[in-house]
Amino acid sequence: MALQQTAVKKEKDDKPKVMKGYELLVQSLIDEGVKHIFGYPGGVLLDVYDELYRTPELNHILVRHEQGATHAADGFARVTGKPGVVLVTSGPGATNTVTGIATAYMDSIPLVVLTGQVPSKLIGFDAFQEADIVGITRPITKHSYLVKDVNDLSRIVHEAFYIAVSGRPGPVLIDLPKDVLNEKGVLTRKEDVDIEGYKPVYKGHSRQIQKAAELINQAERPLIYIGGGVIMANASQELQKLAERGNMPVTATIHGLGSMPANHELFLGMVGMHGTWTANTAISECDVLIAIGARFDDRVTGRVNSFSTKSKKIHIDIDPSCISKIIKVNIPIVGDAKDIIPEMTKLIESKQRKPWINSIKEWKKEHPLQYKVSDGFVSPQYVIEKINDLTGGDCIVAVDVGQNQMWTAQYFGFNQPRSFLNSGGLGTMGYSLPAAIGASFGAKGKTVFAICGDGGFQMNMQELATAARYNVPVKIIILNNEYLGMVRQWQQLFRGARYSHTWIKQGTPDFAKLANSFGIEAYKVTKQDEVESYLKKAMKVNDKPFLLEFKVPPEENVYPMVPAGASLSEMITGSEK
Repeated sequence: MALQQTAVKKEKDDKPKVMKGYELLVQSLIDEGVKHIFGYPGGVLLDVYDELYRTPELNHILVRHEQGATHAADGFARVTGKPGVVLVTSGPGATNTVTGIATAYMDSIPLVVLTGQVPSKLIGFDAFQEADIVGITRPITKHSYLVKDVNDLSRIVHEAFYIAVSGRPGPVLIDLPKDVLNEKGVLTRKEDVDIEGYKPVYKGHSRQIQKAAELINQAERPLIYIGGGVIMANASQELQKLAERGNMPVTATIHGLGSMPANHELFLGMVGMHGTWTANTAISECDVLIAIGARFDDRVTGRVNSFSTKSKKIHIDIDPSCISKIIKVNIPIVGDAKDIIPEMTKLIESKQRKPWINSIKEWKKEHPLQYKVSDGFVSPQYVIEKINDLTGGDCIVAVDVGQNQMWTAQYFGFNQPRSFLNSGGLGTMGYSLPAAIGASFGAKGKTVFAICGDGGFQMNMQELATAARYNVPVKIIILNNEYLGMVRQWQQLFRGARYSHTWIKQGTPDFAKLANSFGIEAYKVTKQDEVESYLKKAMKVNDKPFLLEFKVPPEENVYPMVPAGASLSEMITGSEK
């Protein structure tokens, strides 16, 4: 993501402003342009929350669990491109953020997480609600700070925001001891950040770009493979121009969906474990693979030694550590996709590549995504298709992890970037609802759906209270199959249908009644011919949350599927039964 560097230094003409630490913190957030904070108060942050009480320009959203705060900030960041801000207390408040921080770290999402800490002199003495949150989160943050001097506080805040969004984005944590927040210090205004040893590369090496273009020009069967880095770089338009000029098909990871319009004739759909037959076959048959902002993770590659063996590989990524980490590439290019793609587009030749394009068209025709309708149930794929139809694709969709996530990736035609929010790297259940809430604050006026499984929804269903309190107009869709669906699918296919602890009907609440108890309008839908009417009902409600539970087949599976350890050419299509 190309950013204009900003620095942190005190203006010479200004008279230094002396403030208490909690005032410095709040003023620094305002200077960073922060409008929304997702948090939960606690003892060591009493003064910070008292300052927020007097600061109406900062909108604090009170969640019901600190994990919910991190996912909400994550959803906000994904739709805006700006860092999501989290504020929580020490000890359990801080440790409750760990899953959300790890989720953001795996998916390269910018967060600034502010955690309270016990007074400095008590650190290391097992004080009440003490936890070494810097140590705990060191492997899952891009950088972390323990503020020891109040005069460093505002500088650290500005550095944190810069680090979170520059280079490969990610979460940054600032730990705030109680005594530091109560000491007086000097405010450092935001101007330029210049961090020694941290100089992300944005401009690609011109010779490497030229070599890549020459290889593409020689190719008969080139294929572009994109990841979330294209969206992070705001390079979706540039990508489309590259693909169209070279007449090169495009496939995407789950995080790349929306970078290339799903309805574009060159788009093949998602690649990988639950990717389309066409996308996976194209990966195996291409002679040049151009990877942009993707990291070749195991859910995409399948068995590594059989991945795209007929191709030479170009890899464009802003993070040099990702290049040749899993798949050895022929031409590495380090830098920002938004800068590199246009340079490459200028150098490639416009070619028809009719044999390759015709093969792609035949594969699409012969192997479309398809599903069967089960009597007495609502098809989950049908629900997702109907949401797509009724919105024209003009909405934001946050999903949980598992079957609901894969069905959405397959059957919702994402035509816009920053419209599909999901935990792709960590695979976090409970992500959808709080992320959708955060997205609603970040993309005011946009329709936001949270598509959940019955298992994932129960992980963070307390955030119904947050949605209700703030009248967040999120439309919550629960695909209830009474199982932990994806795990059950693996048990069925690879463990002799021994459903060990994946049936969760017993103890699961009546979701509609649960939502009603929070004052949320909700309905249970059991017939396929009622799906459209209830979705239309939900679409008419734009000033508060709305919940729909759909009764879907208990043993419906996601196909195609590449078994773990198999190659992309060994897809199970569901027709083998």
